[in-house]
Amino acid sequence: MMAIGAHAPSISIRERYRDVVSDGWPGVIAPQPDELLSSWLHRLAYANGVAPRAFARVLGLNPGMWSPALDLRLPADIARLLHTHTDISSDHLSAMKLSQGCPKQLLLPLRNSGRRNDSTWLQFCSCCLADDDQSYFRRRWRLATRISCTKHGCRLRDRCPSCHSRIAAFDQQELVPQHYCSRCGFDLRRAPTTRISPATRTFDRCIDDICGLEAITDAPSGPALIRRLLSLPSMSGYYAKRSLTSLSTAARVYCVERLNLPNEWPVESANDDDEEREARRLRRLIPPTGDHRAWIELLANALGRRRGRPASSKGDEPTLKLPDLLGAYVGMSSGAGRTAQKLVGT
Repeated sequence: MMAIGAHAPSISIRERYRDVVSDGWPGVIAPQPDELLSSWLHRLAYANGVAPRAFARVLGLNPGMWSPALDLRLPADIARLLHTHTDISSDHLSAMKLSQGCPKQLLLPLRNSGRRNDSTWLQFCSCCLADDDQSYFRRRWRLATRISCTKHGCRLRDRCPSCHSRIAAFDQQELVPQHYCSRCGFDLRRAPTTRISPATRTFDRCIDDICGLEAITDAPSGPALIRRLLSLPSMSGYYAKRSLTSLSTAARVYCVERLNLPNEWPVESANDDDEEREARRLRRLIPPTGDHRAWIELLANALGRRRGRPASSKGDEPTLKLPDLLGAYVGMSSGAGRTAQKLVGT
């Protein structure tokens, strides 16, 4: 038998952990603007000293893509458990799900083939992660139509630049923040940024403004717009048999850049009269920015017009090329009296 020395630990009976903390968990964090539910759950696990993979068991779930699955559907019993232990309201929890204002057909699928040009389930902006007090992932980074960061002007990433694996914070077994790659430990905040063309940024911003609205699910042209967005690879003449949601971020950027070749954008005129005439023409053809249904219809029609082929339509829609339409939208939404022509490259 080992003798008890002066340095032996003392043992005493203390309160049970659950009696000390009552119903509330010791670490409670507030959701951030546009934060994914899965992102908040990973941060919640870290705040309570539990790695995300083990936190699945706390919620009575099996490991795997447990948190991304909750983004799509949050069972009532788990919602009650989270509310009880964090005091975050049910409405706030629901607001972080993807069923709120995001067309499900445009979401990146929860799968990973490992092939370079195939999609992964989540994208990120390294600059946004670096700017955050606590790095978190945004809901709109799950949309296949989202390819750039409107704040930093860079292309989104969908893989760790060190090991090229997908973002899998849900599988993290170490107690580290979610911006560290679960496979190689690379700090995603340090990922290099990749710039994209002004025309592609304009396209991305307008699509995000229009498709991020719940109106797309109710508008008569909403289904047609979603179908045409999904078929962008075919429209661009590349990846003809692939859907937009099946492609990596880099491949989707390439398709959009082919669809918006520089020579298709209006050429800025040195003649003020010509520029004003063009601005008047656009003002006659486009609706107010608040008329979302009309914008959805115009965008669906513009995407339906492929190079060298007439669009299948009723024949009474205004004639607007995609670059004209998007340039006008940016001009109207930006305000300040600037013409759409000048704003295309911002």
